[in-house]
Amino acid sequence: MVALAGNPNAGKTSLFNALTGLRQKVANYPGVTVERKEGVWPLTPDAPPARLVDLPGLYSLDAASLDEQIARDVILGRASVVPMPDVVVAVVDATNLERNLYLVTQLIETGRPLVVALTMIDLATRRGIEIDAAQLTRALGVPVVPVVATQKRGLDALAAAVACAADAECNHQTAWRLSEAAERELLALAGNGHEQAQADGEAQHAQRHAALVELYADELPPNEARQEEIKAARARLAAANPSWWQEPLVARYDWIEQAARSAVQHKQAEQHTITDRIDALVTHRFFGPLILITVMFIVFQTIFSWAQLPMDLIDKAFGTLGDVVRGHMPAGLFTDLLVDGVIAGVGGVLVFLPQILLLFFFIALLEDSGYMARAAFLMDRLMRSVGLHGKAFMPLLSSFACAIPGIMATRTIENPKDRLATILIAPFMSCSARLPVYTLMIAAFFTGQKIFGVLSVGVVIIMAMYLLGITVAICVAWVLKHTILKAPPPPLVLELPPYRLPSALNIAQTMRTRAWMFVRRAGTVILAISILLWALVTFPRVHTQTPTAQTVNAQATTNGTVPTEASDDKGEQIRQSFAGRLGRLIEPAIRPLGFDWQMGIGLISSFAARETLVSTLSIVYNVGADDANERSGSLVEAVRNARRPDGTRAWTPLVAVSMMVFFVLACQCMSTVAIVRRETNSWRWPLFMVSYMLVLAYIASFITYQGGRLLGFS
Repeated sequence: MVALAGNPNAGKTSLFNALTGLRQKVANYPGVTVERKEGVWPLTPDAPPARLVDLPGLYSLDAASLDEQIARDVILGRASVVPMPDVVVAVVDATNLERNLYLVTQLIETGRPLVVALTMIDLATRRGIEIDAAQLTRALGVPVVPVVATQKRGLDALAAAVACAADAECNHQTAWRLSEAAERELLALAGNGHEQAQADGEAQHAQRHAALVELYADELPPNEARQEEIKAARARLAAANPSWWQEPLVARYDWIEQAARSAVQHKQAEQHTITDRIDALVTHRFFGPLILITVMFIVFQTIFSWAQLPMDLIDKAFGTLGDVVRGHMPAGLFTDLLVDGVIAGVGGVLVFLPQILLLFFFIALLEDSGYMARAAFLMDRLMRSVGLHGKAFMPLLSSFACAIPGIMATRTIENPKDRLATILIAPFMSCSARLPVYTLMIAAFFTGQKIFGVLSVGVVIIMAMYLLGITVAICVAWVLKHTILKAPPPPLVLELPPYRLPSALNIAQTMRTRAWMFVRRAGTVILAISILLWALVTFPRVHTQTPTAQTVNAQATTNGTVPTEASDDKGEQIRQSFAGRLGRLIEPAIRPLGFDWQMGIGLISSFAARETLVSTLSIVYNVGADDANERSGSLVEAVRNARRPDGTRAWTPLVAVSMMVFFVLACQCMSTVAIVRRETNSWRWPLFMVSYMLVLAYIASFITYQGGRLLGFS
């Protein structure tokens, strides 16, 4: 097995994609949400392909974040799911050589076979940096291979070096040394002199490295006897040198400086690089945020406009498939299950796939180009004012399209509490699934109304709903970060990589991977819930008799409509079904919000997906099959004309606003709950999220309806 290790933004992902192509898979390390990317790398034509593992980025083996801990454990052979690598490929950015070589010094100390892949050589050359790979190989004592992953240059040489390192005896010598006193303490902690002399080269490195980690670690090992040895060694070192704990850091960088000086030449280059000139505008205090807003507007406008056609096609395709299945199978429960449960459930997931693909296309484009780091830098001040990390900006912005990819995007946030706080407020962003609900309510009660004769009331209401979600999210984030997730937001330590042309292969791999994860994770949950909802509105079965001619004539005289047997059956079925009984059960609780039991059925069904409220109301109010396709007309009239048993109107403008407020704040999306469960590896947090959002939605809707009544708007 070969492991790729390197600093973030060193070109590791581009190299991994270039080496493996489509021969890769993504999973999670057991018990955590950190991704494990593996692929197949054919090293030589006459040898079996190697298993290549792309480790999370890390700056050193002194792990701080969860990602770094996992990468360190794999390198040192402590990971149960991944064996110790036969060879480690250290990916080093040629434009930031000295900083990247710090990790290399630690990898050399482990004694494992090591090859250095020197990436971004082309960028270094344009900056006037020339690196002698042969001289750097001699200085480091390990093979150094220059590569340009996007152009697939140097990949054959890298494969040959890795194959040679896997077969050769590895006996790296640590080139840097501590003071004599510190080396004596390391020798004593690693074992007595005789045992150390008898040990082979790799064992010497392992023993010395373990002793070095223990001596300079922040925490002592659990063994009390070992603790006493380390405390005594530290006391002796402190007596000889008050700054003893800085020795490894200073010694490593002194050695790195010597190695770089011998292998690197700086030629005359432009005083200001292209990246510097672009950043002068992009990160500007005034123009930077304006550019960011413009970029985000273009991205999301493009997502909504470009995704509409494929979404409609997918929706029609599944509708046609359902019609075909129903037309070729005998009527019955099994056919209803296939059409209304399975096909409708899968279609309900895949209809959002175009938005997911486009969203991650733009995210990969912005990340690969280097702009995403600038966006996080610009938003850090605003995020920190409410206790969030600057990297929370993009996940929250993504949630306006759909909370699922937004929550998945929180993986870039290192601090667990900051990441969890972002996950818990992401569903407040008004996603596209809420728009059908807003549109129906506005069409029913606010169409054609103007403020000052110019501004549309409907536009104002939609903007108010979006602003309400954002405002509540900010307030909740502040509360969470000062209570159960209390922790000061860490300073944004962020590398601003150079701007570069995005890799088409990287973008394609990102879209492919994220799309499959979305379908696999959310699709199974939605499918199960859709089948469950189908069962709730189907059972117990209600058998009604065909209406007589006298009944038809009487009802036609009363309201001018002729009810069909199908519509009567549908209405009676929904009233007597388990779903109808659930609606009646919760009616006392939702009545203070202005809702009745029929609306309650819509609230229950919309937990699977918010937009199902519209189709549920079509069934509840007996909108005919022909009219159901014209929801903008017939369903609007049905909502306007719906009556309660006492003859009063079920829906009023105030009830409509109360419903919209409820949908802004409630977590009415089972697939979002499932993703939160996956991302937190616990049911505790998704249940907490659903509960507190439901309470907030209830309180806000209650205040809206009861306050409106007191003000005379009922």
